[in-house]
Amino acid sequence: QVQLVESGGGLVQPGGSLRLSCAASGSVFSIVARGWYRQGPGKQRELVATTTSGPTINYADSVKGRFTISRDSASAKIVYLQMNSLKPEDTAVYYCNAVTYSGGTYRTYWGQGTQVTVSS
Repeated sequence: QVQLVESGGGLVQPGGSLRLSCAASGSVFSIVARGWYRQGPGKQRELVATTTSGPTINYADSVKGRFTISRDSASAKIVYLQMNSLKPEDTAVYYCNAVTYSGGTYRTYWGQGTQVTVSS
């Protein structure tokens, strides 16, 4: 089992920045991939950015050049999402994700979500 807790959401003006954090606990040794997803009002949940233990990093086209996913240098348990040049269309609940591999089985875990609102 893996538990994920997000933090760092809030209200920001267009063009501003926010940094989200996601702290993992539990069976973190089995995590093979981490990611951020978001769900805007009336929309389906969509991928924002992912990183594997490779590391291989992947971004949605809508956030390339503006968002950066990274791992804490001191602790592999924390993943960040640095969001710059925010736009109103970035408004969403942002969810942290972790994929584990153990005993031949992949499992996906989700955090509770943190609200990001971009508005003047």
